[in-house]
Amino acid sequence: MSSDRYEVTEQNEYDASGLAAAAETADVSPEKEIELPDTETIRTAYENVSYMDRLKKSIISTVNILVVVAAMAILVAMLFLPVLRIYGESMNGTLVSGDLVVSVKGAKFETGDIIAFYYNNNILVKRVIANSGDWVDIDLQGNVYVNQQKIEEPYLEEKAFGEPDIDFPYQVPDERVFVLGDNRDVSIDSRHMAVGCVTSEQIVGKIVWRVWPLTKIGPVH
Repeated sequence: MSSDRYEVTEQNEYDASGLAAAAETADVSPEKEIELPDTETIRTAYENVSYMDRLKKSIISTVNILVVVAAMAILVAMLFLPVLRIYGESMNGTLVSGDLVVSVKGAKFETGDIIAFYYNNNILVKRVIANSGDWVDIDLQGNVYVNQQKIEEPYLEEKAFGEPDIDFPYQVPDERVFVLGDNRDVSIDSRHMAVGCVTSEQIVGKIVWRVWPLTKIGPVH
């Protein structure tokens, strides 16, 4: 019995001495120091974050401005500079099917101007020959006269009388223009009652520039 108590006491003394040694070991180990950044490092980090934030806001603002400018440019182009595609052969010699052209809104047109106008839900492209009140005449050789004066037409590849169903000489009605296609032999234009003379409300604009094909890009005369 006394032997058992001795063993327990001895064990307790061993455990106590072990704890004391562990405590001493913990006490003598050096503490790990936490190194704080200095003021200059903190200031530099703050400036970097602030710069990135300003850069992000600047990029977003620039993108928004570009989107608005692009939208306005498209709107202006649609309202004042419509881009049109040429179909058919009536303007062969000047414009051919597949050409892309730019038109400009206007109210006054002169002999020789090329205009686009609405006709039966389509857009036709023809050349202005005479304005309201003018007298137009065409002889069998295809020569065109306005107010008894023969007009020069260097843009034509070939003159032709065509197959008009109106009588010449013909006076252009008020607030209308008389138009002809450059390919006179096939063009359906003001020589035909189906098309007639063009009102200002029908006119889309004056054709001023060809943008396609690239090999022919330039002004249209």
